[in-house]
This record gives sequence, C-alpha cells and structure tokens, in this order.
Amino acid sequence: MLVLHVAQPQAYESAHVPGARLVVPAELVCGVPPATGRIADAAQLEAVLTRVGYRPDQHIVVYDDEGGGWAGRMAWTLDVIGHHDWGYLNGGIHAWHGEGQPIASGSDEGAPGNAVHVAIQPERVAEVPDVIKAIEDPESLIWDVRSEEEYLGIRSGSARAGHIPGAINTDWLMLQDRNRATRLIRNLEEFLAERGITPDKHIITHCQSHHRSGLSYMVGRLLGYPDIRAYHGSWGEWGNRDDVPVEV
Repeated sequence: MLVLHVAQPQAYESAHVPGARLVVPAELVCGVPPATGRIADAAQLEAVLTRVGYRPDQHIVVYDDEGGGWAGRMAWTLDVIGHHDWGYLNGGIHAWHGEGQPIASGSDEGAPGNAVHVAIQPERVAEVPDVIKAIEDPESLIWDVRSEEEYLGIRSGSARAGHIPGAINTDWLMLQDRNRATRLIRNLEEFLAERGITPDKHIITHCQSHHRSGLSYMVGRLLGYPDIRAYHGSWGEWGNRDDVPVEV
C-alpha cells in the first residue's frame, strides 16, 4: 500500500502519517495562466509518481491537511491515468491526529521507485466543448463548488464574473464537517440529492482551478456515482474567455 500526503512541504514535515510520501500540489497541475489548474503533462506526472515509489498494482490511500481538496485532486489524477484502486483517509491528518494515531515529522526520505510511464485517459476529464454540451443536456449537470459570492458574480478570480449557465452551486466547505476534524459530512448522498445532484446525471464538477472541486469529484466517486468528470480548466479558463456563456 502507498500512502500519499498531498500538501506543502512545511505541513508534511510538521506532521504526517508514518510512511506517507509527500506530493506537493504544484506537482499535479500545469501552472500555466489563466487555467493554472489544468492537469500536468505526462512527463511531470511520471516524475512525481516515480519519486514516491508508485506501482500500478498498489492500493493507494490519499489524504491532505485541509479537508479533501488536494486529496481529491490526487484521486482524480489517479483515475485519469487509469489507476482506480485508491481510498481516502477521511478527515486527513487532522482526523488521524485526533484519533491519537502516531505522527511522524521530518522530510520525505523514501527511496524512489522504478520509472513510471503513464497515459492520460480522457474519460474523467471535461473540456470546454463537454461543458457547453452539458449546458443543453437535461441529463447532465454542472456542479460548481466555488463560494456563493463567486457563483453570484460578487467576486471573481477571472476577467468575467458569474457562473456557467444552469450550474448548481454548493460551496466545497459544505461537504466538510469542521466539528469532526474536517471529515466528510454525514448523509452526503441526501445532502446532494436535496440540491439536485444525483447519480443518474452526467456530472461535471469545477471550481476556480480544480482544487476545491477535487473534493466534489472524490465525493462523487466515493458515493459510487457512475459518471462524474472534472472540468480541469475550471473558472480560471471559462471566466477568461469571451466566447462562452456566463450567467450572473
């Protein structure tokens, strides 16, 4: 089993699950404006997976220090390279520590593994044409997990403000229980169904940079939703284009 702690190095060095390997969020994204959160290229992913000792036959557990955003981004990345044997440490390092489990500190000193070769598979990735098609499709829904202020167009991290027409908004923080060490809220499926987010739909989720929507994607997968994808360009891409529709 491989355990991956997805966070900044300082946080990892302060406290991590013994034996966990560090993945820095910047290693998972392309970093190119305006859509900085688009997936990294195959060579960059191969480098980080080789460093942490990845093998395609492993069960992988992902976690972070913030309630699931970066852990979910890692889970999505694994799905995109065709590795579906993963799980989530619910609540991450805060829940682990709260249960009195052992904590390690210091740097990531594990040995690298054999060279990894990956191919990015499109089934879990949504692009602009997929989102445009979903707007008009009654069997599809767009799940926006930015804040309500971003959704309403009160503030924006892009040139344009507002949301994708028809998108359903639930702030990603609503999926976390801050009274239970950032574990996922109880009755997740009922919570989502009350808002129209149901497993019979073809779901595309996004935020500003596909960081917060890492959590919503992972939630859909953990609930067994058969068709959920992430729009990795997210509002960083959509909100900086003038040829796509925006609703305020």
